[in-house]
Amino acid sequence: MTTVETGLLDTFGRRAVDLRVSLTDRCNLRCTYCMPEEGMQWLAKDTLLTDEEIVRLVRIAVGDLGVREVRFTGGEPLLRPGLVGIVAACAALDPRPELSLTTNGIGLARTASALAGAGLDRVNVSLDTLDPGTFRTLSRRDRLADVLAGIEAAHEAGLRPVKLNAVLMRGVNDHEAADLLAWSLERGYELRFIEQMPLDAQHGWVRENMITAAEILASLGTRFTLTPEPDAARGAAPAERWLVDGGPARVGVIASVTRPFCRACDRTRLTADGQVRNCLFATEETDLRAALRAGGTDADVAELWRKAMWGKKAAAGTDAPTGIDAPAFHQPDRPMSAIGG
Repeated sequence: MTTVETGLLDTFGRRAVDLRVSLTDRCNLRCTYCMPEEGMQWLAKDTLLTDEEIVRLVRIAVGDLGVREVRFTGGEPLLRPGLVGIVAACAALDPRPELSLTTNGIGLARTASALAGAGLDRVNVSLDTLDPGTFRTLSRRDRLADVLAGIEAAHEAGLRPVKLNAVLMRGVNDHEAADLLAWSLERGYELRFIEQMPLDAQHGWVRENMITAAEILASLGTRFTLTPEPDAARGAAPAERWLVDGGPARVGVIASVTRPFCRACDRTRLTADGQVRNCLFATEETDLRAALRAGGTDADVAELWRKAMWGKKAAAGTDAPTGIDAPAFHQPDRPMSAIGG
């Protein structure tokens, strides 16, 4: 059988070709929409996948299961000591996957050049505000200058286009949407706004407090003319894209809650401790780490992975197409920092 025939399919006909690999659950920020200021219980070190195990799983995903894109996430992936080596090993695979990184940007100023040299293709950096005081409020740390330096370093290292991810919080930074876009356009960065999802460790998410895609677009519309990008079907891409003032610059809005893209989802996820999650909101996991450490073959691991994806539900971990809005929706016990973005 060919790789296509034996890829990561589910019962709805969706094929996973985009792998998200969490390298650590640890982070050097404490963003209010992600984790509490104190008291996080980190994964034990011996439960984390080794560098070699990560590369082996990526090789199986790419070589045997049809994965084409690999994104390294966390936690904060720049905290992983072997990150550059992992990137280099994955860049040497044949076929070579597209390699990207989602980061808060702290530490990127000193690592961007090495990561680019190792084969990283691009980065996504979280940037919710340009105001130092608001940054402290949101992240509980005074590190905005480090984030901005990291973004600039990534751009200079050729990791372009640098993509920025912004989450707007009602009454905190929701007034900054247009300022963030103007700042990004001036520097050649691509900005994407993301609706806040129920993935915080405290389980304090309330739908009514979320800034919706419609509100974001209305706010941007007070300063910019936005038109849907032509000939750009959303497909499996999470962001709906808009040309700004006629283009070519554009902005993305990821309406994960109000306009979910579950029907076209093409993602599979691997946690830092080696668990496959077929959805961000899945309530079940499949342990690939145990299979590796028990001496399982590549074929054994691939079959476990296929079975995990075959059980993927319709939307947001539920059998209902409405996903998060379904009565059966249940916020996962693992927070986003432990699942991987």
